[in-house]
Amino acid sequence: MKPSLLLLEDEAAIADSLIYALQTDGFAVQHTSLVRDALVAQQQQAFDLLILDIGLPDGNGFELCKQIRQHSDVPILFLSARNSEIDRVVGLEIGADDYVTKPFSPREVCARVKTILKRTRVRSAPPALFEHDAAAARIRYCGQWLLLTRFEYQLLATLLARPEQVFSRAQLMDQVWQDRTETLERTVDGHIKTLRAKLREVDAERDPIQTHRGLGYSLSLAG
Repeated sequence: MKPSLLLLEDEAAIADSLIYALQTDGFAVQHTSLVRDALVAQQQQAFDLLILDIGLPDGNGFELCKQIRQHSDVPILFLSARNSEIDRVVGLEIGADDYVTKPFSPREVCARVKTILKRTRVRSAPPALFEHDAAAARIRYCGQWLLLTRFEYQLLATLLARPEQVFSRAQLMDQVWQDRTETLERTVDGHIKTLRAKLREVDAERDPIQTHRGLGYSLSLAG
């Protein structure tokens, strides 16, 4: 599988030359010119590396980096027309892995990307099947943030909190539907069904939610 990169660059000529060079070197590149679109893309897909311009029409690459670093350690390479020492220091201090000033050679950027990826692959562990961001009430599965309803999220979070433990339908109702005493146990089965469907949309080969006939459900991190 090709390494996936997100390129945030609002100058079309620079973006085109970088995309061509990176794709020629075997990278899959998604391009955007706005900070808000880059943030959405990064939340929806697990990229191997981000290439961020700093001065953009709707924001600042430094601020985007700070937001991303609150929940992700994905490698980040800054591109900037700012070549002062203080800007380079700020970029590195807020969590960037490298900083390249304009004008630059696309081949140099490719070389730096390869170096960063080689270094981060050595130090990184295999990605977790699930990642739970409790503060933001969201869960990532196989590198992709799931679009869950309130009850789907609470149901998956309950199972994820104790992997391999078998929860009865009554236990799940107590945990998830605390304020709805009229809820029937078959509601659990219905939400498990829709939750499984969303997980299969991300990875059709895995089925991490296990059914234990007559007992209930559990979550397997082995998938």
